[in-house]
Amino acid sequence: MCGIVGYIGKNKKALNVLINGLKHLEYRGYDSSGIAYIKDNSLIIKKTVGRINDLEKIIDNDDYAYIGIGHTRWATHGIVNKVNSHPHKCKHITIVHNGIIENYQELKNKLIDKGYTFKSDTDTEVAAVLLEYLYEKNNDILLSIKEFKQKVSGAYAIALICDKEKDTLYAIKKNSPLIIGLGKDENFIASDVPAIIEYTNKYITLNDGDYAKITKEEVFIFDNDNKQVNYNIKTFEGNASEINKNGFDHFMLKEIYEQPAVVRRMISLNSVPDISRYKQILIVACGSAMHAGLVGKYLLETYVDKPVIVEIASEFRYKKLFIDKNTLVIAISQSGETADTLEAVKVAKKHKCRTLGIINVPESSIAREVDYVIYTEAGSEIAVATTKAYIAQVLVLAKLAYRNCAIKDLKEINNFQISLKKLPVIMEEILSLDKKVKQIAKVLSKQRDIFYIGRGIDYAISMEASLKVKEISYIHSDAYAAGELKHGTISLIEKNTPVIGIVTDQKIASKTISNLKEVKARGANVIYLTTKELDSEGDFYDYKIIIKNINPLLDPILTIIPLQLIAYYVALERGCDIDKPKNLAKSVTVE
Repeated sequence: MCGIVGYIGKNKKALNVLINGLKHLEYRGYDSSGIAYIKDNSLIIKKTVGRINDLEKIIDNDDYAYIGIGHTRWATHGIVNKVNSHPHKCKHITIVHNGIIENYQELKNKLIDKGYTFKSDTDTEVAAVLLEYLYEKNNDILLSIKEFKQKVSGAYAIALICDKEKDTLYAIKKNSPLIIGLGKDENFIASDVPAIIEYTNKYITLNDGDYAKITKEEVFIFDNDNKQVNYNIKTFEGNASEINKNGFDHFMLKEIYEQPAVVRRMISLNSVPDISRYKQILIVACGSAMHAGLVGKYLLETYVDKPVIVEIASEFRYKKLFIDKNTLVIAISQSGETADTLEAVKVAKKHKCRTLGIINVPESSIAREVDYVIYTEAGSEIAVATTKAYIAQVLVLAKLAYRNCAIKDLKEINNFQISLKKLPVIMEEILSLDKKVKQIAKVLSKQRDIFYIGRGIDYAISMEASLKVKEISYIHSDAYAAGELKHGTISLIEKNTPVIGIVTDQKIASKTISNLKEVKARGANVIYLTTKELDSEGDFYDYKIIIKNINPLLDPILTIIPLQLIAYYVALERGCDIDKPKNLAKSVTVE
């Protein structure tokens, strides 16, 4: 959940590359930031609490450096302060680190016994001191890295400078993302491609256990068995425009408006497997990806006629499991690096399950771990709160239900391809509802609580809508199954409490409307979101949003769009930092 960037070369100022790279990685962590670089044979460290803009203020742009590493932090060990910020240095070794060293306290105690002292509360400083201790013993960085890997447990992506080897960078990877970018007479280290896409689209993906020695001319990769290996050079097919706002005020709004284009790209997606031989399906995911899984559960159970279980990945890992070779485990992750989901896949494989990944990032850790992978083609998503990646995940699950439908004469199945081609146009029509949404958002932005209710698939959508608004506006929000209101939660309703009711399923529409009448009778301020064919007049709502519906498999994609816009405009009204909400980071690479 931190961002790492490194540079070595002769064509560019290292400081410019580091700062630009960190700006493109700031979505991964923005509690503090820092850089280390070599100038006139001396290693200089600059770091500060706050955003990259704060770091820029303390850097001398006239400093010429040809080698450096940088870091933007999401705090795990130790409070947010300058001392705990990266880089961390011990004598000759300077590192930046993403991940968690799980046995850091044990290592720290041993190093203290050997006479080492510590300034920070971080596990990263322990890693730096351990590497220095090993380097003093071996006088060889590669040998020291080999021993470091044997002594350390946990997750780590590390970029390293040794000030006795001023023309070399080193990188180490285990369970945290790290790539090496390739240029002419220059090379890069980064957590993700956006950090370096301005300079190169050629890169190497490191496998778990790999480490690398990097000069401006060459890259040497060593595997988990400490053998030098050949590597495949990959080409990033995106472009720099994906990491720019392109005239929008925020990345989140840009990404909401990119959703029709994402669907257009995915219309021709045909790499959907046959899942008919499995007795049950289990979906593992976290956050919004888990909510996409809940929508998928409804679609797969309805159309494929198989039992589907959705598990939060962090819970799945530690419970008793009833899965075997007849279970298909579907892992959903935008980044493909979500730590809990990755570990859940490994657990599933130990139980002889086949695994399918629904992933946005090619060659990411989960994509490489699963047996099959479907790429969502959403493009780079920079805002912390996901929108277009979530919609892409739901569309893949809808295609999976269509491809494996057990009842072939259903109208919605026969019309699916026609409806899919119409979907982007209708999405664009719904995006034009922003005037109505802004009016509602102005009212909601002044509230202390917001509640979402729905039944069936609408309840699953309610959970994602609720998460969106709390992520970026900091208003307390909850989603409830509408039928459960009378079992306790209706006691929370008082005068003007906002309740957003989602009603898109004809079979149970009247039931949810009855629930809206119940909260309205108790003073709630009701926002009623429904479809044209289910539109119902009455005195049970204060505001109404009407959307088109085209096909039950695809309607969940249409339903979420105005709810994404509500979250965005509520946060805008409250003056929140929409793309970088407090305490959150984009890629959750630690437990």
